[in-house]
Amino acid sequence: METTDWRLVKKRTADSDGAVYVSADGTRYRRTGGPALRSEAAFQQMAATMGYPVPQVLEHGETSVGTFFVDEESLGGQSLHEKALESLDGGRDLSDQVVDQLAEVSSRLLAAQAAHPVDGGPDALRRWVEQAGWTDNVFTENPDLDTRRARAALARATDELTGTHMVWGHLDYGLPNVMPAGVIDWQHHGVVPLGYDVALALEVIPFKGGAKGYAATPQQREWYLSVLDAAARATGRLRVSPHQGAFLLVKSLFFLALMRPTDPARGDKHQKWQYRRHLFLKGLDQYERTGNIDTALFPTLHSFASGQDAADRP
Repeated sequence: METTDWRLVKKRTADSDGAVYVSADGTRYRRTGGPALRSEAAFQQMAATMGYPVPQVLEHGETSVGTFFVDEESLGGQSLHEKALESLDGGRDLSDQVVDQLAEVSSRLLAAQAAHPVDGGPDALRRWVEQAGWTDNVFTENPDLDTRRARAALARATDELTGTHMVWGHLDYGLPNVMPAGVIDWQHHGVVPLGYDVALALEVIPFKGGAKGYAATPQQREWYLSVLDAAARATGRLRVSPHQGAFLLVKSLFFLALMRPTDPARGDKHQKWQYRRHLFLKGLDQYERTGNIDTALFPTLHSFASGQDAADRP
C-alpha cells in the first residue's frame, strides 16, 4: 500500500492485522483488514443504497501485500463521544448540542431502517437475542447466570417484541460510532428489531462505569426518546420507547460478553467482570418487576467497588 499520503490513526481492534489511516487532506479514511472487513464493506455499500447514513465506499481492493483495504469518505473529524468530552465544562452533563446531533443522525438511521424491513423468518427474534447479546457465550462463561429466571425474562422480551419489524442494524450503536454526518464501524451488523440500535444510544453510557466523563440528564434521555418516537410514527411504525426494557436486557448481556471471567488476582479486570454481572442482575430485577430498566439506578464502577451499592437496592 502506498502510504505517503496517509497517516496512521490507530490499529483496528476488530482485526488484528488491520489499521485505520486518514488522508493528508482529511477527506477520506482507509481501513485495512481481512475477510471481516470485506463483509463489512459489502454491507456498507448495500446500506448506502437504502439511505442509511453510512460513509460512501470510494474504493476497495487489495494492497500489494494482499491485505484488503476500503477507502471511504470522512463523516467528520470527531465522533460525538469525542465532542462530548471536549464540551465538558467542569461538570458531567452531556452537551445539549451533542444530544441534538445524536437525535438527528439517529432519526435518519431509524427512518432508513423502517423503510427497508427484513424478512428474518419465525426465529428472527431468537437469533437477534443470541447475536446481539452473545447469549450462549455469556451463559457458558457464567453458568450461574443461566437460570430459569434469566431465560424466562429473555422469553418475555422476545414475546414483547413479536410483530416488531426486523431491520439491518449496527449492534454497537453509541456516541463513539456516531459522527456528525452518520454512523461508522458496521463490523457487527445483523438483523435487529426496529429501534434496538437508536433507542439505547444514551442508555449504554452507564455500562461504562461512570468513567467516560459525561452522563445524560433525565431531561435529555426523555427528549431523545420522544424524538425517536416521533420519527418512528412519521414512518408509520409504532413508537420505540415502550421496548426499551427488552432492548436493555439484551444489551446488558452484550456488555457482559465484553468482559470474560478472570482470575481474582487480575484486579481491575476481575472487578469489571463482576461489575458487569451486577448490572445484568440489576437490570433483570428491574425488568421482572416493571417491564423496564432504568440505567440511572445503576451504580458507578467506583461505588460498586467500594461496596456502596446494596444487593437489594432497586
